[in-house]
Amino acid sequence: MPFYQMLCITTHVNEYKHIKELVRQTATHVLNAGGVVRKINSMGTLTLPQRMRRHKAAHSIGDYWTLHFDTAPRTLRSLNAIMRRDPRVIRWTVLKLADKVDDVAVKGQQAITHSASSVEDLVN
Repeated sequence: MPFYQMLCITTHVNEYKHIKELVRQTATHVLNAGGVVRKINSMGTLTLPQRMRRHKAAHSIGDYWTLHFDTAPRTLRSLNAIMRRDPRVIRWTVLKLADKVDDVAVKGQQAITHSASSVEDLVN
């Protein structure tokens, strides 16, 4: 499964329960499709670089958050449909970071792809 990062800008509301619900809905959608959520990061409330219009409303500030996840490419279509319909979402984008786990591993290290028979096999 490819590794993706989604950056999302949501409408700013003083109570964060709306954003929490959107993040939970997004992560649950990925998990129900057989994916893995690796990291959820909130970047807080920021002024938008320009005034943005979405769902017949203009926005000048927004709440930024990211979601790192592994999922099948077909799940992205349904995820994009959810984000498109949700009135809390101003903008979003999904970036493909890697095709395999080995592409994400730190240079000089490899992901464990086979089971080792002992601890010495892992160390050596």
